[in-house]
Amino acid sequence: YIRMSASKARVVLNLIRDKDVRRADEILQFTDREAARVIRKLLASAVANAVNNDELDADDLFVKACYADEGPPLKRFSPRARGRAGRINKRTCHITIVVESVSPTASKGRAN
Repeated sequence: YIRMSASKARVVLNLIRDKDVRRADEILQFTDREAARVIRKLLASAVANAVNNDELDADDLFVKACYADEGPPLKRFSPRARGRAGRINKRTCHITIVVESVSPTASKGRAN
């Protein structure tokens, strides 16, 4: 339920897809968009979950998949002429980041 449209988040997510975690964090750190700040926190959380829950090494992780789906919009109204009301949709999104460990044999075939 991030208070941002999914299309704005997708622009930043496309920058980090298929990158290793360190490189993705550097990209997010220097990206000048509000979505980058939120996605950087999410990436750090995904890495922490992989290290603590699945006992993976943080240096071997890469962003396997990342996507933003639309969430429920917050419906607000703005006054218009002649007593009418115009609807304003304040959009939300659900952001998902999947990290995976790079095996030594698979890393030879991957290009960054």
